[in-house]
Amino acid sequence: MQFSRHEPGVTHVLVTGGAGYIGSHATLRLLKDSYRVTIVAMAAHGVKTLIYSSTCATYGEPEKMPITEETPQLPINPYGKAKKMAEDIILDFSKRSNMAVMILRYFNVIGSDPEGRLGEAPRPELREHGRISGACFDAALGVIPGLKVKGTDYSTSDGTCIRDYIDVTDLVDAHVKALDKAKPSKVGIYNVGTGKGRSVKEFVEACKKATGVNIKVDYLERRPGDYAEVYSDPSKINHELNWTARYTDLQESLSIAWRWQKSHPNGYGTRSVMAV
Repeated sequence: MQFSRHEPGVTHVLVTGGAGYIGSHATLRLLKDSYRVTIVAMAAHGVKTLIYSSTCATYGEPEKMPITEETPQLPINPYGKAKKMAEDIILDFSKRSNMAVMILRYFNVIGSDPEGRLGEAPRPELREHGRISGACFDAALGVIPGLKVKGTDYSTSDGTCIRDYIDVTDLVDAHVKALDKAKPSKVGIYNVGTGKGRSVKEFVEACKKATGVNIKVDYLERRPGDYAEVYSDPSKINHELNWTARYTDLQESLSIAWRWQKSHPNGYGTRSVMAV
């Protein structure tokens, strides 16, 4: 498919990683907003605007909370290091081009499409290493015998890690607003989070209430590369892009995602009908 289509009144958006959890949600929102979307690699297509999905993992374990865009980037795990390297490449390239660049460093993603069209369905071999919400749902569905919480001796209120959980719908909205505000030869860097940290134990309790299942929890030793506490200062994106997280009720976000999980026990395979 040819990417560049100069049609009057049409904005054509390229989405990389569109087959993934976040990319698919972003594509759905863009289509709903009447954008024309192509999912393909960037090379050789003369892309002039880049909205890069980065991560708070590039900050590592900062000395001060909350995390601002000026917080030093000192990643401590491979994921954060890889994203940091990608950011560096993009920033170096932007110095010699007129590309409009927006880098969004988002925090821990949860939730699902409120209209029930999309959900999270990682391949079986990736489930163990996926998001905590996926593990909670697998435990609630009986796919796994229980939930494994790694680390209860962190310097936090209840000993478990604290994270800033951002609903995927809010995250997609941030990407669209970044696209609207992107300007040639300019670089914008923004944290995308709620500004509030929740502990893993809090998360598990919210998941139990959302699913109605008393999930079995095993508490284990820390996982290497995890950090105790990470939450955002979203004031920059609030001010410059007029973006604020709206889906901030943890239990509600998990309830929406749980509905999709229950009606799609085989992921995007066979769909079951859920009684209301």
